Formats: sequence, structure tokens, C-alpha cells
Amino acid sequence: MLTFEEKLKIIESFPELERKNVSLGRVNFHYANSSYDQKNVVFHLHPNGNGFVYAGKMTGYQTNDKGMVNIRDFTEKALRSTIRKSILSLIPKETETSNEPEEEVWINDNTVTLTLLKEGAMWNVYAEDTLDGTFTTYKEAAHYLGEEGFSRI
Repeated sequence: MLTFEEKLKIIESFPELERKNVSLGRVNFHYANSSYDQKNVVFHLHPNGNGFVYAGKMTGYQTNDKGMVNIRDFTEKALRSTIRKSILSLIPKETETSNEPEEEVWINDNTVTLTLLKEGAMWNVYAEDTLDGTFTTYKEAAHYLGEEGFSRI
């Protein structure tokens, strides 16, 4: 488990997040450019290492009723990935007219799941926190996943 200081160092490496100290030594990190009412990306990071990251607009995470996932036992890689995805889920959408999703979960016959996520102009396929492939279009990514025996959930 990462310490409070290690988690702070990771979170503070995201320049788009603004630190807000709250009660009992806890820290929140806000994304001021969120296109939603939700601004907290990291919520109540506690000196004991417990805390939450907003995952309410993402799939593949077990969240509480506020859309937060507990990060107490996250690895550095998992924490970085979840924060990056959380920020991306809050970025203002340039066009809402596209029929392409921002994120999809795909599954194969062995119940292995992969996440297809639009990040900037690229489409990335993740196996949990590991990048599996990068594509320039949704169509290419969907074709690859289909060829590998995956289908949309």
C-alpha cells in the first residue's frame, strides 16, 4: 500500500488538479475545468492512506453512492490510471454529435474484459491498468477487439 506522502506525490504530478486542504489533515484535489458539477477528482485523501477518486462516469470500478472508488490499496500504476481516466471523464466534450462512445467495456468468452477509452484524439485499449493497444480511430479499435474475440458489453 502506498503511503499518504507517496499518494500525494502522484496526485500532485497532475498539473490540472488543484489542492484543497480540508479538515482532519485530509486533502481534496479539484479539476476546475470540469464540464460537470463534479469538481472533486480526489476526495478526502487521509494521512492514513485512505481516500477516494471520482469514477462516476467510468465503467469497471466499484463505486459508492457518490461515484467514488476507494484507493486505499491502489498501486502507483492503478492510482495514476484512475486519476487520468477521472480527469478525462470530466473534460468538456467538444462535440456531442458523434455516435462514438467515450468509453466501452468489451468481453471475450473467457470473461476477460478490456476497456476501450478515447483519450484525446486516440483510442486506447486497456487490460485493467495496462495499455494493450492504441488506435487512431474508433473503427480501428473496434475491429481489433472483434478480431481478438471480444464483443461490447
